Amino acid sequence: MTGPTGAPSLHPVASGVLIRGGRVVDATGPRVADVLVEGGRIAAVGGDLAAGMPSGVTVLDASGCVVAPGLVDLHTHLREPGDEEAETIHTGARAAARGGYTAVIAMPNTDPPLDDAAVVAAVLARGADAACEVVAGGCITRGREGRELAPLGELHDLGVRVFTDDGACLSDAGVMRRAMEYARSLPGAVIAQHAEDPALCGHGSMHEGAWSARLGVPGRPAEAEAVIVDRDLRLAALTGTPLHVLHVSTAQAVESIREAKAAGLAVTAEATPHHFTLTDAACAGFDPVFKVHPPLRTAADRDAVRAGLADGTLDAIATDHAPHRTEEKERPFEEAPPGMLGLETALALTLTELVEPGLLTLEQALGALSWRPAAIAGLSDRHGGPIAPGGVANLCVFDPAATWEVDPTKLASRARNTPFAGRKLTGRVRHTVLAGRPTVVDGRCADGG
Repeated sequence: MTGPTGAPSLHPVASGVLIRGGRVVDATGPRVADVLVEGGRIAAVGGDLAAGMPSGVTVLDASGCVVAPGLVDLHTHLREPGDEEAETIHTGARAAARGGYTAVIAMPNTDPPLDDAAVVAAVLARGADAACEVVAGGCITRGREGRELAPLGELHDLGVRVFTDDGACLSDAGVMRRAMEYARSLPGAVIAQHAEDPALCGHGSMHEGAWSARLGVPGRPAEAEAVIVDRDLRLAALTGTPLHVLHVSTAQAVESIREAKAAGLAVTAEATPHHFTLTDAACAGFDPVFKVHPPLRTAADRDAVRAGLADGTLDAIATDHAPHRTEEKERPFEEAPPGMLGLETALALTLTELVEPGLLTLEQALGALSWRPAAIAGLSDRHGGPIAPGGVANLCVFDPAATWEVDPTKLASRARNTPFAGRKLTGRVRHTVLAGRPTVVDGRCADGG
């Protein structure tokens, strides 16, 4: 089966799956219902579907659980090709499935980068039998060097819809304008920006502020994000091209995006769990696990990000899952690479930090994790849709009351660089179903990985 946008084949479907006894929550609202899956699609949604159920159907117990559309991550680093010791497409996809994800956008800052049709095709082929759908992002510029445009049209023909030089800011306004003008002619294409002006960031390793001054660590000022966001919003208005702002971290950027949306601009934006959970004070111990770009910011910035998610200024919660080899991440703070794991903790952090305190409703949280990112990435035909007969059975079942402690050694990712080690969280994925096939059952990957 080939996806309508050129996505690789999904898993062969199971003979049938019954998700029994759960509370269904999707964009249409909550209700208590069983969900019957046949032939990779939802066959029925209703009360006590076990009666008259055909033989050979796999029953997944959802008692006390929420049954939701599968989660979609707009921002995953799978490291393959080039750094398979940190992560591979298959280990990253297992981590995603364990976190309730049925689709991830693989960022293009690999080695070689995803700026070439042959490399993109190889990634899609490699991900065809993974535990979630692997959707390739594409570079805006060749080599992510910010000078010459990548062959956006060729990549678009392979199903690429999100174009970004993530990990590097496209700082040249002229090149960004040309990219937006080109993308405007490609149906569904979105230009996504890592908004950090490199001239302002320099060699900074954490947020520039009171903590960086106290620690003697070079900083990355909030203005580095703000000036790029403001510039790109103007270019989006000029060209009429949709803009997506990656991992928003500052109050200034949230406010600029809020004003742009009020003016009717086609802009979307995402926030990461670490930016709505942690602050730059976490860097006080010089532990490189807390080093990330853009950096952890102040409590005021964190609160602004939370408010942006609550009022819809920020559309999506994205993980920015960034695995690193242990020996790399254990270097001195200023020498260590930036990045954190995120796929297996994102849902629980959202429930713990945003839903439990009442900042977001469960429906708002799932919208930010599932159907809104699916829409941004052009995946709404098969991910994030209402749980109703005829829909593709990409589903996540989680226990919103389950508590657990993050243990890096028990994560499915090949890497261990989570900043949440030892933290007690509420909410855990129990089952994940991809195109009708269980990929996670009772918290364990069905393929044994």
